[in-house]
Amino acid sequence: MTANTQSGKLLAWTMLVSIALIWGTSFILIKKSLLVFTAGELGALRITMAFLALLPVAVRNIPKLPKGKLSLLFLLGMNGSFIPAFLFAIAQIKINSSIAGAINAITPIFVILIGFLLFRDKVKWMNIVGILFGFFGTVILLLGASQFNLSGINYYALFVVLATLLYGTNINLIKQYTPDMRAIDITAISLFLTSPFCFLYLFGFTDFVGKMSLQPEFLTAFFYIAILGVIGTAGALILFNRLIQVSSPVFASSVTYLIPLVAIVWGLLDGEELNFYQYIGMGVVLGGVWLANKKN
Repeated sequence: MTANTQSGKLLAWTMLVSIALIWGTSFILIKKSLLVFTAGELGALRITMAFLALLPVAVRNIPKLPKGKLSLLFLLGMNGSFIPAFLFAIAQIKINSSIAGAINAITPIFVILIGFLLFRDKVKWMNIVGILFGFFGTVILLLGASQFNLSGINYYALFVVLATLLYGTNINLIKQYTPDMRAIDITAISLFLTSPFCFLYLFGFTDFVGKMSLQPEFLTAFFYIAILGVIGTAGALILFNRLIQVSSPVFASSVTYLIPLVAIVWGLLDGEELNFYQYIGMGVVLGGVWLANKKN
């Protein structure tokens, strides 16, 4: 093995771990931000921060945008960034950050399922088994907190499931309809197109401005959201795209298995408690994701 090969592998592993740490930490940052901001304010601020971070990229590339792409990129922005930002914030009003991180791991399952249903992508029997396992694990997570008492189900977890469905749909749309565009350009322009709704909501329908002077913890929570938007959304995306370039999509997708582990550790450090059933559910979800992505 040459020195260049060794350094390339070290770089790839360093980026993989970095992405897992960034995205896995996002869930605890959402939890902390909700101590000051409403779910709506958090979602809008997160997208606004990501938009501002990638604004130079959007301004530089909008004039080069192919005709007919604006409506598609607006849809990608709503499905891939805008709506999920609100859904995760709403969900974490009532569920632990560690549970949200674990449910987020089913995103690749929806990628495969939507690809098969809408675009007739080939799916092997092992992938189907993985999809079933993933959904079964999610059901265990939903029921586990209430010790399988149906009346105690925390339905807020379904907001995370819906967000992963949107992510899965979005990835397929990008794959099918934007093969000629860089991922960073797609993200920057789609954020640019959806950001006006964030400004309208923040300054027209919330008390965001009033909280600047009335809330003593405003700056701390605002700092958490800034990290979420700039590093957790814009920065991690760029890093992830670079990881695919220096390694492979298969290697890069393995970050899916690490993100829940980071989210769980942060949750436990913050005093969250998980029962036996929830740990079992997480294991089943991760096993399902692994089977769903298995090639042979």
